[in-house]
Amino acid sequence: MFNRLQSLIRDYFGFSHKEARGFSVLIFLTLLCLLIPFVYRFVADRKPIDTSLADARKLDSLVVLMQAEEAKQPQFGSRTDKDKTTAEHFSEPKLFQFDPNTISVAGWQQLGLPRWLADRIDKYRAKGGQFRKKEDLLRIYDFPPDLYDQLEPYITLKEATHSERPSNETSKPYSNEPYKPAERPAYAERPTFAERPAKPIPQPFDINTADTSQLIALKGIGATLAGRIVKFRDALGGFVSTEQFRDIYGLDSLALDELVKFGKIRSTVHKLPINTATAEELDRHPFLSRRQAQIIVNYREQHGAYTSAESLKPIRILDAKTIEKIAPYLEF
Repeated sequence: MFNRLQSLIRDYFGFSHKEARGFSVLIFLTLLCLLIPFVYRFVADRKPIDTSLADARKLDSLVVLMQAEEAKQPQFGSRTDKDKTTAEHFSEPKLFQFDPNTISVAGWQQLGLPRWLADRIDKYRAKGGQFRKKEDLLRIYDFPPDLYDQLEPYITLKEATHSERPSNETSKPYSNEPYKPAERPAYAERPTFAERPAKPIPQPFDINTADTSQLIALKGIGATLAGRIVKFRDALGGFVSTEQFRDIYGLDSLALDELVKFGKIRSTVHKLPINTATAEELDRHPFLSRRQAQIIVNYREQHGAYTSAESLKPIRILDAKTIEKIAPYLEF
C-alpha cells in the first residue's frame, strides 16, 4: 500500500522516487501533529468544573450589570462627529479635486488609499510613468475599481500649456501726438534664420528586431521604458501577439497605442527545445517558474520526450492558460 501511495504521488506531482518517499513521510508527520490534540483530550482525565450556587449568583449579577451598561451606550451608526476619536476622524477619506500626476503620498492617503498603494503609485511616477487619462489609474496593480469609481469625478488632469512669450515692448505714457512709424534704413535687410529640420515621422517597424532608438521615437516612450521593452522581448524570445504588450510594466495608454500602431510582428520568435533544455534554461522564460521548469524536466525523464503541447497537459502544475501562453515558444 505504501508503494502504491508513492507511485500515485510521483505520477501526480512529477517527483522522483526519493522525493516521493520524503513527501510521504512529511504527510504522515503532519497528520500525526493534527491528531495529537484530539488524542490528548480523549486520554486526559479532566474533571468537570463544579460551579457553586454563590458563584452562579455572582455571574448572574455581572450579566445584569453588563446589559445595563450596553443599554446606555449609543447604537452603532448613531454616533455624532463629537463622539468620534481623533484617529477615527483621520482615517475617514476626504474627497477633493486632485491631479494624479502631482498629488503626494499623504494626499493619496487622505483620499482613502492605503500607504502601500500610495507608495506604489509614487514609485510608478518616479520611474517616468504618467496618467494621461483617468482610466490609467486602473493600470496600477491592485487599484480597487470601486475606489476608482468614487474618485473619478474628482480627478483633474492638467494639460501642458505653452508659456507666454514675454514682450520686449515697454509701456509708454499716453501722448496726444500723432503716431509716427519708426524709420528704418534703406539698407536694412530682413535677418535670415536657419530652417529647423522637420521631426521624422515614425514608420512601422518589426518589434522583434527593433532597437531602443526606434522605440524612443514613439510618443510616451523614453530611454528607460524602451530598454524595459527590449529586455522583456528578449526574455520571451520575441512577441507573438500585440496583446503581450500589456504585460510590460509601466506602459501607459499613450505608449501602448503607439506601440500597437507602429510595432509590427514580422519575424519569428526564438524557440526552446523542450526535450533537451535544462531546468535552468526553462526557468529563464517569463511564463515559467523555477518549480514548473523542474517538474517539466522530471516528467520528461520519467515518461519520455514531449511530442506536442498536448503532452504537457498531464502535468498538474501547468494549467491550460500557461500551456497556451508557452506553446508558441517550445520546439518539439
